[in-house]
Amino acid sequence: MIINHSSMQPVYEQIVCQIKGKIIQGELIEETLLPSVRTLAKEIKVSALTVKKAYDQLEAEGFVITVHGKGSYVASANQAQLLEEKKKEVETEFEQAIRKARSCGMEDSEIRALFEIVLEDS
Repeated sequence: MIINHSSMQPVYEQIVCQIKGKIIQGELIEETLLPSVRTLAKEIKVSALTVKKAYDQLEAEGFVITVHGKGSYVASANQAQLLEEKKKEVETEFEQAIRKARSCGMEDSEIRALFEIVLEDS
Protein backbone atom coordinates (compact mmCIF):
# COMPACT_ATOMS: atom_id res chain seq x y z
CA MET A 1 0.00 0.00 0.00
CA ILE A 2 1.37 3.38 -1.00
CA ILE A 3 0.30 6.53 0.82
CA ASN A 4 0.92 9.96 -0.68
CA HIS A 5 1.14 12.36 2.26
CA SER A 6 1.25 15.38 -0.04
CA SER A 7 -1.99 14.38 -1.78
CA MET A 8 -5.15 16.45 -1.33
CA GLN A 9 -6.98 13.16 -0.68
CA PRO A 10 -7.11 12.27 3.03
CA VAL A 11 -4.95 9.30 4.05
CA TYR A 12 -7.93 7.22 5.22
CA GLU A 13 -9.57 7.69 1.78
CA GLN A 14 -6.36 6.56 0.09
CA ILE A 15 -6.45 3.40 2.22
CA VAL A 16 -10.13 2.82 1.41
CA CYS A 17 -9.56 3.31 -2.33
CA GLN A 18 -6.58 0.98 -2.45
CA ILE A 19 -8.28 -1.81 -0.50
CA LYS A 20 -11.50 -1.46 -2.53
CA GLY A 21 -9.43 -1.54 -5.70
CA LYS A 22 -7.76 -4.78 -4.65
CA ILE A 23 -11.13 -6.32 -3.79
CA ILE A 24 -12.71 -5.22 -7.07
CA GLN A 25 -9.74 -6.48 -9.09
CA GLY A 26 -9.82 -9.83 -7.28
CA GLU A 27 -6.45 -9.42 -5.56
CA LEU A 28 -8.20 -9.68 -2.18
CA ILE A 29 -10.75 -12.47 -2.21
CA GLU A 30 -13.68 -13.24 0.05
CA GLU A 31 -12.78 -14.04 3.68
CA THR A 32 -9.19 -12.79 3.33
CA LEU A 33 -7.98 -11.45 6.67
CA LEU A 34 -6.78 -7.86 6.38
CA PRO A 35 -3.79 -6.70 8.41
CA SER A 36 -4.71 -5.60 11.91
CA VAL A 37 -5.24 -1.88 12.42
CA ARG A 38 -1.97 -1.57 14.36
CA THR A 39 0.02 -3.64 11.87
CA LEU A 40 -1.16 -1.67 8.85
CA ALA A 41 -0.65 1.63 10.71
CA LYS A 42 2.98 0.65 11.43
CA GLU A 43 3.56 -0.55 7.86
CA ILE A 44 2.36 2.66 6.22
CA LYS A 45 3.47 4.93 9.08
CA VAL A 46 0.12 6.51 9.95
CA SER A 47 -2.04 6.69 13.06
CA ALA A 48 -3.99 3.59 14.05
CA LEU A 49 -7.06 5.86 14.23
CA THR A 50 -6.63 6.66 10.52
CA VAL A 51 -6.58 2.97 9.61
CA LYS A 52 -9.55 2.32 11.91
CA LYS A 53 -11.51 5.07 10.15
CA ALA A 54 -10.70 3.47 6.77
CA TYR A 55 -11.74 0.01 7.96
CA ASP A 56 -14.96 1.43 9.43
CA GLN A 57 -15.79 3.06 6.08
CA LEU A 58 -15.04 -0.17 4.21
CA GLU A 59 -17.35 -2.01 6.58
CA ALA A 60 -20.10 0.61 6.18
CA GLU A 61 -19.84 0.19 2.40
CA GLY A 62 -20.07 -3.60 2.68
CA PHE A 63 -16.55 -4.46 1.53
CA VAL A 64 -15.26 -5.63 4.90
CA ILE A 65 -16.66 -7.47 7.90
CA THR A 66 -15.06 -6.90 11.30
CA VAL A 67 -15.27 -9.60 13.93
CA HIS A 68 -14.46 -8.20 17.38
CA GLY A 69 -11.27 -9.77 18.68
CA LYS A 70 -10.53 -11.58 15.41
CA GLY A 71 -10.00 -8.85 12.82
CA SER A 72 -11.37 -7.52 9.57
CA TYR A 73 -12.12 -9.78 6.62
CA VAL A 74 -13.07 -9.19 2.99
CA ALA A 75 -16.86 -9.53 2.82
CA SER A 76 -18.68 -11.89 0.51
CA ALA A 77 -18.49 -10.52 -3.00
CA ASN A 78 -21.59 -8.60 -3.92
CA GLN A 79 -21.28 -8.55 -7.71
CA ALA A 80 -23.84 -5.76 -8.15
CA GLN A 81 -21.97 -3.57 -5.67
CA LEU A 82 -18.60 -4.31 -7.27
CA LEU A 83 -20.00 -3.47 -10.70
CA GLU A 84 -21.42 -0.20 -9.37
CA GLU A 85 -18.01 0.69 -7.91
CA LYS A 86 -16.36 0.04 -11.26
CA LYS A 87 -18.94 2.28 -12.95
CA LYS A 88 -18.21 5.04 -10.41
CA GLU A 89 -14.50 4.76 -11.22
CA VAL A 90 -15.20 5.10 -14.95
CA GLU A 91 -17.43 8.11 -14.29
CA THR A 92 -14.70 9.75 -12.21
CA GLU A 93 -12.14 9.15 -14.95
CA PHE A 94 -14.50 10.66 -17.54
CA GLU A 95 -14.99 13.72 -15.32
CA GLN A 96 -11.23 14.13 -14.97
CA ALA A 97 -10.73 13.82 -18.72
CA ILE A 98 -13.46 16.38 -19.42
CA ARG A 99 -11.94 18.85 -16.93
CA LYS A 100 -8.55 18.37 -18.57
CA ALA A 101 -10.01 18.88 -22.05
CA ARG A 102 -11.81 22.04 -20.97
CA SER A 103 -8.64 23.37 -19.34
CA CYS A 104 -7.01 23.02 -22.76
CA GLY A 105 -9.78 25.13 -24.27
CA MET A 106 -11.72 22.33 -25.95
CA GLU A 107 -15.41 22.93 -26.59
CA ASP A 108 -18.02 20.30 -25.66
CA SER A 109 -18.54 19.47 -29.33
CA GLU A 110 -14.79 18.77 -29.72
CA ILE A 111 -14.80 16.61 -26.60
CA ARG A 112 -17.77 14.60 -27.92
CA ALA A 113 -16.13 14.18 -31.33
CA LEU A 114 -12.90 12.99 -29.72
CA PHE A 115 -14.84 10.58 -27.50
CA GLU A 116 -16.58 9.13 -30.57
CA ILE A 117 -13.23 8.65 -32.34
CA VAL A 118 -11.70 6.92 -29.33
CA LEU A 119 -14.82 4.79 -28.86
CA GLU A 120 -14.74 3.65 -32.50
CA ASP A 121 -11.06 2.72 -32.24
CA SER A 122 -11.57 0.64 -29.12
